[in-house]
Amino acid sequence: QHQHKTAMANGGANANGSSCECCSGCSTSGAGAGEITFRTYSAEEDLLALMSLVDKELSEPYSIFTYRYFVYNWPQLCFLAFERVGTEEHCVGALVCKADLHKQVLRGYVAMLVVERRLRKRGIGKEMVKMAIERMIAEGCAEVVLEAEVSNKAALNLYSKLGFIRDKRLYKYYLTGTDAYRLKLSISNAHLSLAHRDGIA
Repeated sequence: QHQHKTAMANGGANANGSSCECCSGCSTSGAGAGEITFRTYSAEEDLLALMSLVDKELSEPYSIFTYRYFVYNWPQLCFLAFERVGTEEHCVGALVCKADLHKQVLRGYVAMLVVERRLRKRGIGKEMVKMAIERMIAEGCAEVVLEAEVSNKAALNLYSKLGFIRDKRLYKYYLTGTDAYRLKLSISNAHLSLAHRDGIA
């Protein structure tokens, strides 16, 4: 079943004053936005929209096989944000995850997080991450892990506020030669963080 959620993205920061959630850049524009809706992956058209968004906004290249690996096996853990202006709708955000066994426990993994540049700092990425964590909790994950570039202070700040801790530093992890932090969230911490979501800046 597909998960749907609606929010209004207004000019400037959202009510919680959230920082940029994406894994690339931190700029934003003052342009207004339409209604933002969230749902999980449902059809091949979503794959094309996801690929187009990631290719435009992220520096790391991915093959179509990588996308298919995630969205075909874990469609319930692939979240998409769409902006509707009038009768037009297009994908402006995506979060791609999986959940599989690691050392005999079910572990969630966040593979990609991207929000269109002009709509960053509006809480779109944060909302998708919270939705994914909730789904992983429901599926019985014991922990959630991801990698974030060491220089991406905004992303590190977002994940820290959601309860993630730095597990280790991965040297020259990205193709650009930059390092990454592996971040880890225990599900017990996730319960606490999500219970206090309204207090997240």
